[in-house]
Amino acid sequence: MSVKKLLLLWAAALWVMALGTACGLLQDPPAPSSTLEAVPLVINTPETAVATATTPPTATAIPTETPAETAMEEPTVPATAVPEATEEPPTPEPTATEPPSDPIIFTISQADSQVRFELDEDLAGARKTVIGETDQVSGELAVNFDALSLTQVGVILINARTFATDNQFRNRAINNEILDTEEFEFITFTPTAINGLPDSVAVGAAVEFTIVGELTIRDVTTEVTFAVTATAVSETQISGTAMATVLRGDYGLEIPSVPNVANVEDEVDIYIDFVANAAN
Repeated sequence: MSVKKLLLLWAAALWVMALGTACGLLQDPPAPSSTLEAVPLVINTPETAVATATTPPTATAIPTETPAETAMEEPTVPATAVPEATEEPPTPEPTATEPPSDPIIFTISQADSQVRFELDEDLAGARKTVIGETDQVSGELAVNFDALSLTQVGVILINARTFATDNQFRNRAINNEILDTEEFEFITFTPTAINGLPDSVAVGAAVEFTIVGELTIRDVTTEVTFAVTATAVSETQISGTAMATVLRGDYGLEIPSVPNVANVEDEVDIYIDFVANAAN
């Protein structure tokens, strides 16, 4: 091979390396800044309604004398017996509603939990489902099994720097380009409403409900609804799955132009498979 061809190949290799570095394909993704810990959940205690006593009606006096201003004496009329006043029944004492017992705080176990995203793309001409996974998820929830409708869920944190697929080049593109995890390390979900919970649940029974909240990816926040199926494994452990679908376009998540990759789906399915344990 001539020197000229070697120089051309070397120049081409440098150009490819520079292009890869520019688009983040050859840069190692940033490491997590610290150990992921749950944001403490602040319990909102509902006010207990208290019944108020009602005041019995005031009795009306019955006149016993004829007014002195009467000019003419009225004829005598046989007195009519006035029935004895019946005693008013006692007013029941107001009863206060028993407040629910204190809820139990459950914390997501990272060792037993996982967050993953799924979307389809064309890779080398074949349709492929891309799956990215991480166990770096944290959060707390407050549950009272006898007053399940009062369940509260705290902020869910996901360390975006730890997502991994089956391809290192894709991992670098996701971290360095798509999610820009150097600047935006965490994905957060802040619940605003929980809908569809029953009043109570037995241990071992599964419940289905939804959690509405604000999902922040990079610097964009949109309202998202997760469909949740959860089971009280025991009085000290809850497991379940939460799933939502978001659009890349809503968050401005652009796919870098990479050879052999095309038609990347706009819809992204997000799954949170969680196990949460009660504090000791």
